[in-house]
Amino acid sequence: MDLSTATAARWVERWERQQRRYAVDREERFEVIADLVEHVTRDCPAPLVLDLGSGPGCLAARLADRLPTAEVLAVDADPLLLELGSAHYGSALRYVRTLIGEPGWLDTLALARPVDAVVSTTALHYLGADTLRRVYRDLAGLLRPGGILINGDHISPDSAKVSELAIDIGRRRAARSAGSLTEDWESWWSSAATDPELAPLLSRADDGGRPLCEGNDLTLSGHVALLREAGFDHVGAVWQVGPSHVLAAVR
Repeated sequence: MDLSTATAARWVERWERQQRRYAVDREERFEVIADLVEHVTRDCPAPLVLDLGSGPGCLAARLADRLPTAEVLAVDADPLLLELGSAHYGSALRYVRTLIGEPGWLDTLALARPVDAVVSTTALHYLGADTLRRVYRDLAGLLRPGGILINGDHISPDSAKVSELAIDIGRRRAARSAGSLTEDWESWWSSAATDPELAPLLSRADDGGRPLCEGNDLTLSGHVALLREAGFDHVGAVWQVGPSHVLAAVR
């Protein structure tokens, strides 16, 4: 069953609002990521960009707007989120359903050329450390020389005391900016389950498509070490607010 554009628009907008509760300065982080992609692809007439753990494609759509000649893939495991994005954003993006890090996941992307940029935001922290090591290695193999991997996520500083301070700063910043936001992750999914247009897609999440949340406790230096091990020569944080970082790694 195809979703109506009105239904998709309503639920994507609600998704955007509830996500602002969890990503400190989300719009600024999106802008920073887009700036990095634009810089690295400035000499590419038709950049190829992947958004891993894209959800409905909120970041991917912003990248497509910024880079109108780019091919942007929104990659996620959840059928509902992908269908919402496809109905809302249309042909601006190519949607791919796959479990990131699972055997054969790269094949489902159906890539015919090297990738110019890979981005991810608040998604890769769901992967266990061993899985993330493999994914970083996989991505290094996909990217062209000079291509970039950008991970915007909750990443702790190396010092436990500094991490405690950063978390508190992030919590205070989020509380000030959240304002009247009332919907959270759990209530969004609970409400979605009551919408008859979404129910068939929610049931598809039980067919093995929703990933297990292994999680990892890697600090900033832990991510840097894995990225260097994977083959990235230039790695570092380029933006931070509280525990929220944008980490850039250039092939």
